[in-house]
Amino acid sequence: MRKVYHKIIQIAGNVITVEADNVAYNDLAEVTSARGTSLAQVIRLQDNKVYLQVFAGSRGISTGDEVRFLGYPMKVSSSTDLLGRVFNGAGRPRDMRPEITSDMIEIGGPSVNPAKRIIPRKMIRTGIPMIDLFNTLVESQKLPIFSVAGEPYNQLLARIAMQAEVDVIILGGMGLKYDDYLYFRNVLDEHGALSRSVLFIHTAADPIVECLLVPDMCLAVAEKYALEKKRVLVLLTDMTNFADAMKEIAITMEQIPSNRGYPGDLYSQLASRYEKAVDFDGAGSITILTVTTMPGDDVTHPIPDNTGYITEGQFYLKNGRIEPFGSLSRLKQQVNGKTREDHRAIMDTMIRFYADYKETLEKQSMGFQMSNWDKKLLRYGVAFEKQMMDLSVNIPLEEALDEGWKILAECFDKTETGIKTELVEKFWPK
Repeated sequence: MRKVYHKIIQIAGNVITVEADNVAYNDLAEVTSARGTSLAQVIRLQDNKVYLQVFAGSRGISTGDEVRFLGYPMKVSSSTDLLGRVFNGAGRPRDMRPEITSDMIEIGGPSVNPAKRIIPRKMIRTGIPMIDLFNTLVESQKLPIFSVAGEPYNQLLARIAMQAEVDVIILGGMGLKYDDYLYFRNVLDEHGALSRSVLFIHTAADPIVECLLVPDMCLAVAEKYALEKKRVLVLLTDMTNFADAMKEIAITMEQIPSNRGYPGDLYSQLASRYEKAVDFDGAGSITILTVTTMPGDDVTHPIPDNTGYITEGQFYLKNGRIEPFGSLSRLKQQVNGKTREDHRAIMDTMIRFYADYKETLEKQSMGFQMSNWDKKLLRYGVAFEKQMMDLSVNIPLEEALDEGWKILAECFDKTETGIKTELVEKFWPK
């Protein structure tokens, strides 16, 4: 039988404090006030003091109100009925459909035992040449998309959700504008991808603590599907909002701040989520692709800086394009040798020529005379940006490889590419 407490000893922001015993970290409680009953979560234990973050905020709560501990942490349903549904950060329906209370599982569990993992070896096709051809997304990988506010990162995630060759999409939104939430829901619905998706959406108007729950909700559901031999892709946007929510609660708790005011366990908090990416031995897989917006386009900011140590590369989204130089998928060599024999040759050659094109642009801007070779590079660079880098390009990997050969043939002679003769003879356009 759970105890009920009728004395709140402190109210600071949306955090209330009671004196209680036999309470565990992350346990849920119900706070009953004149405004009704609201959920709260234990976020700190100190001696016999229990600090709770109230989901709906502390407005209207008085020191004499009732606090009842439920004795368990936040749970989410793992039912197969989740597909096609939209929930908020607390797991309650956003789509005006009935709540699902069957097959409840706890969120925020430990990462998978490394002994149960297998080496990543399968490609996830997205139809985006800058990913499939140049920085292949690998099953069980964890990758962030580094960007800045105003870039079309949510549109990119929506395209990946629609086109990725996986079984289940789990989309988690943190601090989203309502327009962005509607965009995700409507686009996935229009293109038929909602039927294989589960959405957990926290908007900027929702309680801050629900923002912290979204990744754990997504990953708990993803793990359940992966154990049922499903290939699951988890898309999270925006991890900067997640870290800012941590920062806000840490300030309320009067914790000693670390770099730029973020809590000292920022690295551990991020890693505990990213490390849920896994390819199970004998079951399915979880692949994690997140958005991390960099304040001031500063890659040394604590959030992208810590993220870079945890993840296996990154995609840089800049000026509406995935930049080939800053982007790196460290696991791409696990799969791009098994796609088509010319994959690596085209990838390396096109990036090399694009780097030369960038140098030629600098020479041109300084007034240097352009040689015939420079003119070829300038023509190549324009074609590469239009036919490969533009995010509106939507073609399978094989077509992207053929398009690469076509661009090279239009701009250079066979002997200028530096590609092996046997590959040139086989794939060079006639």
